[in-house]
Amino acid sequence: MTATIATATATFESLNPANGDVVGIHPVASAADVEAAVARAHEAAAWWGALTFAQRAEYLSTWKSVITRRIAQLAHLVHQETGKPHGDAQLEIVLAIDPLAWAAKHANKVLGPRKVSSGLLMANQASTVEYQPLGVIGVIGPWNYPIFTPMGSIAYALAAGNAVVFKPSEYTPAVGQWLANTFAEVVPGHPVFQVVTGLGETGAALCKSGVNKLAFTGSGATGKKVMAACAENLTPVLIEAGGKDAFIVDQDADIKAAADAALWGSMSNAGQTCIGVERVYVHERVFDSFVAEITDKAKLLRAGVDDGAQIGPITMPSQLGIIKSHIDDAIAKGANVVIGGSDAVGERFVQPTILTHVPETSTAITQETFGPTITINPVTDMDEAIRLTNATRYGLAGTVFAKKDGVAIARRIRSGMTSVNAVIAFAGVPSLPFGGVGESGFGRIHGPDGLKEFTFAKSITRQKFRPVMLLTSFTREAKTDTKLASLITMMHGGKKTLPKKHPR
Repeated sequence: MTATIATATATFESLNPANGDVVGIHPVASAADVEAAVARAHEAAAWWGALTFAQRAEYLSTWKSVITRRIAQLAHLVHQETGKPHGDAQLEIVLAIDPLAWAAKHANKVLGPRKVSSGLLMANQASTVEYQPLGVIGVIGPWNYPIFTPMGSIAYALAAGNAVVFKPSEYTPAVGQWLANTFAEVVPGHPVFQVVTGLGETGAALCKSGVNKLAFTGSGATGKKVMAACAENLTPVLIEAGGKDAFIVDQDADIKAAADAALWGSMSNAGQTCIGVERVYVHERVFDSFVAEITDKAKLLRAGVDDGAQIGPITMPSQLGIIKSHIDDAIAKGANVVIGGSDAVGERFVQPTILTHVPETSTAITQETFGPTITINPVTDMDEAIRLTNATRYGLAGTVFAKKDGVAIARRIRSGMTSVNAVIAFAGVPSLPFGGVGESGFGRIHGPDGLKEFTFAKSITRQKFRPVMLLTSFTREAKTDTKLASLITMMHGGKKTLPKKHPR
């Protein structure tokens, strides 16, 4: 049994971006196909949601084991569809397995019924809160991390008791189909996790299909279209859009470690990482040594298709023009080319590019580049570094390298996630929420927040004994109102003086 649509007649090809070879041919799901898949999912959700947390955890743990045992097979498929090196593909899968295990293990503790205090006024009530599944979750995934990113929604939605209909990127449909097929092996006979493949129209149909929530990862422009489509049915959304993440280096930082982290954070996956490093702000006292260190390391990197290349191709061909335009704009406005440059952009690959003293008005600073490029600018102090870091409409992630004030600096960065003395370490911690602010989106995957994201809070009270004062009745007497006023004054009216005004 394959967990995908079967009635679509139109097809499209997924291609290997390194050489243009056809990886696979997939159906284009129509609006009717998507609606049928969602209808099946609603039926499956009734069965899946009625299972206990322990029963769902057993299924998910088995699926985790299947993925782990076949990691080489899946990594090869990711390599074919994205072009990223096999080692990077395997790393992505490893980072997705741990959150799947965490969600299965912790769903009951996070979402199950728990007692809460009823307070003095409602002391006769026993109060509990629990988190119930929404029903069917639609997931629209990206191509740059076709496993790690969508699994943050898929795994947590499933652990919370929902069914899932997944529309993978048209650049990586085989990866999405592989995930659904292996799940169907573990949970046969119930279409709890289905895939609908296709282009933009298929994703738009999923938004309007009657899912109970939609989780989207992609560009901010597409995210706005997704929100508009979902608004027609008041379908709530989780949006993870782009970023223009900054990397701050203080004067007391370990320069070698910082340079190594900044290089990997900006160049891995050919720079096609929403939480990757695009801007670096270095204290002027260590600027020259940092640039020298990262340049020496960058000279050893090369993009290509052979086994010796550490960087793969640009997966989406249209991005090549954007990368080149950002490099050209920075150079035209006075940036220094340390390595790479305009000629680094080829037909399929982009060689590592480092630019320094880049004007803050250039597109290489203000817009998401999504390529193996990095801008490095000196700052006089950390206040300036933080001001420039926050001078963006994005707010996804960030990095700080500092021995003394790293955490203090991190707290001042307006982003959903920040790592200190490591790069994107937060992504490897399954108990931490993952997501951004501003035009980087809203909502969270991973951690307790990620489980609750795909549920609704259900509050229940149960009367334990008759109340001393019956307030919710037309038989309430005037003396009861007097007692109530005295009680509330005693509870909350004790402060007799207003707080002093703080000096401006």
